[in-house]
Amino acid sequence: MPDNRLDQTFARLRQEKKAAFVAYLAAGDPTLDATLDLVLALESAGVDVIELGLPFSDPLADGIVNQLAAQRALDSGTTTAGVLGLVRRIRERSQIPLVLFTYLNPVYTYGFETFNADAAAAGADGVLLLDLPPDEAAANAELTVTHGLRQIRLIAPTTPPERMKAIGAAGEGFIYYVSREGVTGEQTALADNIAENVAIIKSGSGVPVCVGFGISTPEQAAAVAQSADGVVVGSAIVKTIAAHGTSPDLAALVTAFVRPLVEATKSV
Repeated sequence: MPDNRLDQTFARLRQEKKAAFVAYLAAGDPTLDATLDLVLALESAGVDVIELGLPFSDPLADGIVNQLAAQRALDSGTTTAGVLGLVRRIRERSQIPLVLFTYLNPVYTYGFETFNADAAAAGADGVLLLDLPPDEAAANAELTVTHGLRQIRLIAPTTPPERMKAIGAAGEGFIYYVSREGVTGEQTALADNIAENVAIIKSGSGVPVCVGFGISTPEQAAAVAQSADGVVVGSAIVKTIAAHGTSPDLAALVTAFVRPLVEATKSV
């Protein structure tokens, strides 16, 4: 997929010497219609990439904020097919890069190759499978049929340096560096070794490195943007959605929260 929107966006930001701002939304929280409005609003606020979380009943890597968001999405009737339908609706109005953020179970239930084909046809640009180790993907032929979707890899702070380099070297789209151990959620302080580990990954990788898990303030976003190619904010946005999910002004309220984070990311 030579015109992959992720690749184009990161290439443009590299030329501009700017870090990307990546926003996570739980698709279907509070509804798929609301998620569509949120995507368009966040794009207008300067967000560069949207991660759409597929709701799943057992999201082990997520903290309570994102777990509850997934449950609200499921309760609203959101399905994997419904999320792909949402991607098609977004593409009618926007070309913002979209990454599907999911566990392997929903993809396997849908059918792995069929999911990738349908996601690519709908207009997705990448897939981040949280619980699929790169070694397993390489060892199973069916997991290599991606239909041009960039396969986003996670790297944890506990990963040995040589493995960081190896995963980075095979990376597509961008590398998602998990800034701390544990599950997703806001944190009062950043981990101390972010810049060091981002440098290790970059030394073996030709793709951008984005940092997430726990970033929730403009100060934290700016600090991460000093060393990373992108800043990922999820739980803090999802928490704002949870607080205002029934408000007719939901999109405006979320945009008001996100805009300072975007500005801080771009100010470095």
